[in-house]
Amino acid sequence: MRGHRIAVLTLSLLAGLSPMNPVFAGRDHDEIRQLRRSGQILSLEAIIARHRRQFPGDQLLEAELEFERGRYVYELMILGDDGTVREFEYDARSGDFWRLEDEAHEGRE
Repeated sequence: MRGHRIAVLTLSLLAGLSPMNPVFAGRDHDEIRQLRRSGQILSLEAIIARHRRQFPGDQLLEAELEFERGRYVYELMILGDDGTVREFEYDARSGDFWRLEDEAHEGRE
C-alpha cells in the first residue's frame, strides 16, 4: 500500500472553483486542522503558492494530504503547459519538493 490517505482535497475546475479554495472531502478535516494548528504541516495554500512561484502556468487539478514513509506529504495533481498531467509531492512540514511522478510515463520502465 502506497500510504495512508488522510483526506482528499479535490478541485473542480468545471464547477468554477478557484484553485486557492479547495473543497475538502471526507471526515478528516478536523485532523488536518489540528495538524496545521500544531505546526506539523503547512497549509495547502502555502504549498500551492510555492509551486506556483516555480511553475506559474500550471493548473492544479487535485490535491491530497497523505502519510507516507513516516511523514505527511501533499500530492498536487498538476496539468502542465505542455498538456501533461504530473503529480508533484511536497513535504507537508517543510514545504520542500519531494518527488515528481509523470502520469504519462507511469507504469513504464
